[in-house]
Amino acid sequence: MKIGIISDTHNHLKNTKEVIDKLQEYQITYLIHAGDMGQDVLDYLDGLNLTTIAVYGNTDRGLSMPKRVILQKPPYYFKIGNTTFKLMHEPYYLTPDSNIIIYGHLHKFECKRAKSLYLNPGEVCAREKPMIECAVLDLQNFTIQYLYKPLNEQWRVEQRC
Repeated sequence: MKIGIISDTHNHLKNTKEVIDKLQEYQITYLIHAGDMGQDVLDYLDGLNLTTIAVYGNTDRGLSMPKRVILQKPPYYFKIGNTTFKLMHEPYYLTPDSNIIIYGHLHKFECKRAKSLYLNPGEVCAREKPMIECAVLDLQNFTIQYLYKPLNEQWRVEQRC
């Protein structure tokens, strides 16, 4: 089972659509958003035929409640199969109390293994650097693929963690 992971879309709908199109090439069954969405992006995600789990980011005030997206306050704990997750936007709860800990806010891809797998998928909005980023988690073997695309270039993929 593969899971697409994004963060910090900041209402950049064009970039979000491009990232989702790329992630769907990997036949993801879930999408996880680590916050700072914006209403247009939330509405788009809510219309997808894809189980989407998200948390509020520090800029997500006043979002209307989605119909399909599971939108929660961070930290949000959940399970997919036998794997436990903790999802947050700001990296304030980085304790190893879940198998996989996902966060955003820093606009920089990070992946490390300690007692848990810690993952920040980077930014979709291309605000901090001229690049869009996301990640694919393969739950079968706990591997991470880092997908990134410098603006006006081709997608690149690296195996990480």
